Amino acid sequence: MLSLALLAFVLSLVATLWVRRLFQRWARGYDLDAPQRFHAGDTPRMGGMGMLLGWTLALAALPLLQGIGMAGNIDGTRLHFSLWLLMLLPAFAGGVVEDLTQRLRVSSRMLLTLISGLLAWALLGVSVPQLGFAWVDGLWGAWPGLGMALAVLAVTGLPHAFNIIDGYNGLAGSVALVVCLALAHVALQVGDRELAAVAVTLAAATAGFLVWNYPRGLIFAGDAGAYLWGLLIAVLSLLLVQRHPIVSPWFPMLLLIYPVWETVFSIYRKLARGDSPGMADALHLHQLVYRRLVRSVLHEDEAQSLLKRNNRTTPYLWGFMVLSVAPALLFWRYSAVLLAFCVLFAVCYVWAYLSLIRFRVPRVLQPPRE
Repeated sequence: MLSLALLAFVLSLVATLWVRRLFQRWARGYDLDAPQRFHAGDTPRMGGMGMLLGWTLALAALPLLQGIGMAGNIDGTRLHFSLWLLMLLPAFAGGVVEDLTQRLRVSSRMLLTLISGLLAWALLGVSVPQLGFAWVDGLWGAWPGLGMALAVLAVTGLPHAFNIIDGYNGLAGSVALVVCLALAHVALQVGDRELAAVAVTLAAATAGFLVWNYPRGLIFAGDAGAYLWGLLIAVLSLLLVQRHPIVSPWFPMLLLIYPVWETVFSIYRKLARGDSPGMADALHLHQLVYRRLVRSVLHEDEAQSLLKRNNRTTPYLWGFMVLSVAPALLFWRYSAVLLAFCVLFAVCYVWAYLSLIRFRVPRVLQPPRE
């Protein structure tokens, strides 16, 4: 497992640098008045390609590693690696087109991720067989189509959730890295070394990308990178719960509650204003943290520099990861506890969001007074 991770890290590290140089001439920044623009200059958005190369080449090299006596306890025949790649193809290709041209419509990208979601169901058999509560699982099991539909919805929606939180250097990448390691930990607990290998390899490929992305922002993950994280993590989560009933379906839900709730809350507030949920704005939590917290504790010249290197926003959001990842790892078998923490996270998120939007910075987030 460690040899596989090291190989994925090195391959992603090199591939991401190569992709950055190759697509530097293609780098096209957002319009200057785009609400989601928080960087200066034109930065390549092809980090997803580097991560895909690192993840793919490392897993493809698994037979070679086993041939020299490494990674021998992983059954490569259970990975169905070619099916994973086929599932990724539609959405990832659409993400690449968007990263290069920024002209692919939101509806087209949604359709492509839906196709990938349907392929995940058709090729890998993903489903949600139970909800973790006996009083509803009997009814749920009588309608298997509900589990299939929920699985397709999860695979379709999570890539866009990662795309929403991919606003500052290292934010989405650090979330993906931690979630993958948590999934690998539980997969090893239940003896599923194959799913653990996929998760660890993706985590290592993400780490290779983060070397160039955080803190300097030399390359962005782009839509393709967000779709890669979302699709693979969604399928990993579904297969882990599906193969091992001891794992609560609320375990991956709590792990991913930050991007999921960010998406749900964003849809709600846009609809409440009468706007389209697909319309970009600058009112996501990480953007409010940047405007209300990070800039407020810096001098003006430092704030101008922060527009070029926005990495100081990300550590503020790591606290939300702690609120979800720590209890998820502690209580991955107990649905009621996990559900309670999901509700607690939602309450804390709304409280923090309303405090920031009303210019009332919570005391725990304020910098120390001199």
